[in-house]
Amino acid sequence: MSQLKGKTAIITGASRGIGKITALRLAREGVNVVVAAKTTKENPRLPGTIQTTVDEIKKIGGNAHAVKCNVRHIPELDSLVNETIKVFGRIDILINNAGAIWLEPIENTPEKRFDLVMEVNFKAPFFLSQLCLPHMKKNSWGHIVNMSPPVDPTDAAGKIAYMCSKFNMTLLAHGLGEELKGSGVACNALWPRTLVESLATINWGMGSPKDWRKADIMADAAAVIVQQDPKTFTGQALIDEDVLREKGGVKDFSIYNVVPDGSPRILDWKVLSKEIQMMRPGKE
Repeated sequence: MSQLKGKTAIITGASRGIGKITALRLAREGVNVVVAAKTTKENPRLPGTIQTTVDEIKKIGGNAHAVKCNVRHIPELDSLVNETIKVFGRIDILINNAGAIWLEPIENTPEKRFDLVMEVNFKAPFFLSQLCLPHMKKNSWGHIVNMSPPVDPTDAAGKIAYMCSKFNMTLLAHGLGEELKGSGVACNALWPRTLVESLATINWGMGSPKDWRKADIMADAAAVIVQQDPKTFTGQALIDEDVLREKGGVKDFSIYNVVPDGSPRILDWKVLSKEIQMMRPGKE
């Protein structure tokens, strides 16, 4: 992956979880990583900060810079892009990873929760992509990766606001991929085949460790995506396992199991919705 050395990536929501693991993964390949998130102080309920991620990257010999950013606010997105150019002089990769989750039916969805998922999951990726595009186009090379699922309207029941916001991210990948086709700038969506260990799966009671894969599978898949030719590999809704099998040469996926002899569950929203509604942890 020598072609990635010296390139610069912005990763939102990189203080923990998939964003953090992706930041470390790209840093190992020589990518300058801008760690963007809100968290600057340790919180026992939300482990990790932008600085702890940067410190871990530097510990492995990588290059990183922390930028505090609430992705809901466009001026902060603008500052994030300007700071990236000031520090590293270029933007080549954007990973729209920051996410907000609300797995409740329409009757239990107040306006503030609706606004939260729409602003974090769709508005932020839309405008951050817009802000990064001129810098990517200048070099005729760039990859935008949105952490969102293939569009399946039947998955929306029981969590309409959340799934609409995520489907919008994927439609952004499809639409922008078509708009920019042949320009050297790609946009794709990426989603896990199975449940992945994260605060979302933990806090919303989505299975147990034996049902999960490590976040590394998403980080590895993202790393493979940004190796592809952006002129042709674009506008797709990709699944981590498919990417790694077809482009990364991975054959044994048990290496990603949280529990070595576990059996990761397929991410089936129809089944999960019923289980979550039985538990109902997400009350307003």
